[in-house]
Amino acid sequence: MKDILQDLSLPELEVLVLSLGEKKFRAVQIFQGLMQGKKISELPVSATLRAQLLEKYEDEPVRIQEVFTSADGTKKYLFALADGNLIESVLMKYKYGATQCVSTQVGCRMGCKFCASTLNGLLRNLTAGEILSEILVVNRSEGGTLKERAVHNVVLMGSGEPFDNYDNVVKFLRLLTAEGGINISARNVSLSTCGLVPKMRAFAEEGIPLNLTVSLHASTDEERARTMPVANAYKIADILKACDYYFQKTGRRYIFEYSLIGGENSDEKHAHALAALLKGRPCHVNLIRLNEVKERTLKTVTEKDAYRFLGYLEKDGISATLRRSMGNDIGGACGQLRASYLKDKENDGRSAEE
Repeated sequence: MKDILQDLSLPELEVLVLSLGEKKFRAVQIFQGLMQGKKISELPVSATLRAQLLEKYEDEPVRIQEVFTSADGTKKYLFALADGNLIESVLMKYKYGATQCVSTQVGCRMGCKFCASTLNGLLRNLTAGEILSEILVVNRSEGGTLKERAVHNVVLMGSGEPFDNYDNVVKFLRLLTAEGGINISARNVSLSTCGLVPKMRAFAEEGIPLNLTVSLHASTDEERARTMPVANAYKIADILKACDYYFQKTGRRYIFEYSLIGGENSDEKHAHALAALLKGRPCHVNLIRLNEVKERTLKTVTEKDAYRFLGYLEKDGISATLRRSMGNDIGGACGQLRASYLKDKENDGRSAEE
């Protein structure tokens, strides 16, 4: 696999073109072309320069393999990478604009029992340019430009744990928010972590004031460990301290994701325990009805039970909302599409052998 040209910032591209004997302004042409979702072979530069770039860099690091559209308008993109690996991304359309959920790794090693991303473990990290290309490709596919984007908000909640790919994710965020590029404000970006405390504290120092979201899903370490192995390494008390540090450094309130799992964490007792844990903190709780994964045994709750849980939190003075389920008919949860696609390919291979 060749290098990824989209990994480079504009200053880095300037160094590159000068090393190739080109004028500095060529870097701007290349940068803006890439930010429009163009392949290297489509860039408005000389054939000689394109050939030089193609010798070292991938022409199309992220390619749309298939697109699935839900009845509610949600689109799920299955991407093929240059090395043959697959990742996925979801585009959700709301009244206030379109939000794209991106993957940061091929697979995941966190082992959360409610997530399809972890089924085959971690294969590799995505580079900054590969993560960015998920957005650039979708923006172009949806008819967007740099001035009139089709993607308005970004959430790092797809396959992978963003802070397990820390350096690439931080560079991606700097590329995403850079002037002259797709230039999406950090305030329109949300990053979801399962709670890697040292990386949370390090990120507070990066000066990127995005919306930090922590997958909590329980109010005690013991209960959290039943579905999230990471709870054996980092305690809830340490996560809360890291969240406070992030708020101190950025002034941004933090968000807790709480997936409602039937028979596990979704009754009145758990609601009051969660409220007691978070009372008085500058946070918001985003409740999610579990998106069931067929390879797992965990079950979701009814909409009525979800709203009942929400009511308990609100009565206890906790800011909370229930996330609207989208894309259920196309395997909307992270990792589901890739897992089912690989399963189908495996079955097709077996059928051919038979």
